Amino acid sequence: MVITTSPLAFQPVLERIATEIEQTPGRGRPADYIPALAACDPRRFGMAIAELDGTVYGVGDWQQPFSTQSLTKVFTLALVLAREGDELWEHVGREPSGNPFNSLVQLEYENGIPRNPFINAGALVVTDRLQTQTGDAAGILLEFLRAESGNPELAFDRDVASSEAAHGDRNAALGHFMASYSNIDNPVPALLEQYFRQCSIEASCADLALAAGFLARHGIRADGSRLLTRSQAKQVNAVMLTCGTYDAAGEFAYRVGLPGKSGVGGGIVAVVPGRCTLAVWGPGLDKRGNSVAGVAALDRFTTLTGLSVF
Repeated sequence: MVITTSPLAFQPVLERIATEIEQTPGRGRPADYIPALAACDPRRFGMAIAELDGTVYGVGDWQQPFSTQSLTKVFTLALVLAREGDELWEHVGREPSGNPFNSLVQLEYENGIPRNPFINAGALVVTDRLQTQTGDAAGILLEFLRAESGNPELAFDRDVASSEAAHGDRNAALGHFMASYSNIDNPVPALLEQYFRQCSIEASCADLALAAGFLARHGIRADGSRLLTRSQAKQVNAVMLTCGTYDAAGEFAYRVGLPGKSGVGGGIVAVVPGRCTLAVWGPGLDKRGNSVAGVAALDRFTTLTGLSVF
């Protein structure tokens, strides 16, 4: 059955999804390689929908801040693309990787050019370019998220950033390897500090659904100004669809049918272009690093509403 999605119909859809998720026995396991995330209760769940005009609907823990982690890669990508356009794609690709998000393997075969902006190597390149452009990549990102979400209280979590730095040897290896191919401009230690701060930002489902609204509005920010051209917004959504959920992007497209980006904090942001944005949080992850409850909830959303890009 497809539910008619007038604005008032979103809340009943969310409540139905939350009831179904609550009855789901297996929720995965939190990311244990980042100690600050390991203690999260895998049965927590929140989901929010933001319409184009900023109206937000939510259920469960939709206003509870959590560690955004790789969700921030979408916003950093947009900020860099807005500043330098297609020049960015000379430094990072747009193809699915087929390998784990922190893999070193492909970099050597591809001469230090990461396969896409959402694996860790690609995100490091994008953050590096934003750092070169602004001198404070993480700070510019936080300012942007505060503005788009309307929440001036968004902040870095120092404990999470410190935890990631203490366990960041593989990211350091990725950075140094790309630097050896002249694909990193800034000193790797300084870049890693920016990257770990970026990933440590805490935000709620409501914050993230609002912040991603420019992708549903074809590049238009919450204040009506244009961040991206319509074509650039399409590009970001396309890369989200094909690369946004690590090496499970094909399965996500098959089940959900929306551009989406996941993070190991248990969040997923998804976009219905021209209609709305969604954010969901469930800390329990599957083996590929995606929220078990989050993927299931988005699957049910597109099934119940008929809203997808296909």
